[in-house]
Amino acid sequence: MTAALNALVGREIETLTLAEAAERLDVPRTRVSQMIKQGQLLGVREGDRWIVPAAFLGETAVVKGLPGTITVLRDGGYSDEEILRWLFLEDPTLPGAPIEALRSDRGGEVKRRAQAMAL
Repeated sequence: MTAALNALVGREIETLTLAEAAERLDVPRTRVSQMIKQGQLLGVREGDRWIVPAAFLGETAVVKGLPGTITVLRDGGYSDEEILRWLFLEDPTLPGAPIEALRSDRGGEVKRRAQAMAL
């Protein structure tokens, strides 16, 4: 049921439903939906439900730096689909994908790249 998100990012990734994400974050499902609307998380609608990349969540919170990165890129005119694709795009100069850099506490470099792209 994750074909749309995998196709969008160009590789197989682990995904969560809103209910699964809410359970991980220990918040109501409606809060996760609100986080997507507010740009703190990104997801893809598949059928009648939303799917979010599991990589966007740590043990108990949204990955540090992700909401700010989303905001910078949105403000720069990027669509949510383009942002999702970029976050999972392998970059040998990082190394890895931007989401992997955010998860390993290298958010400063990701944010600098996002700001440069948004200009």
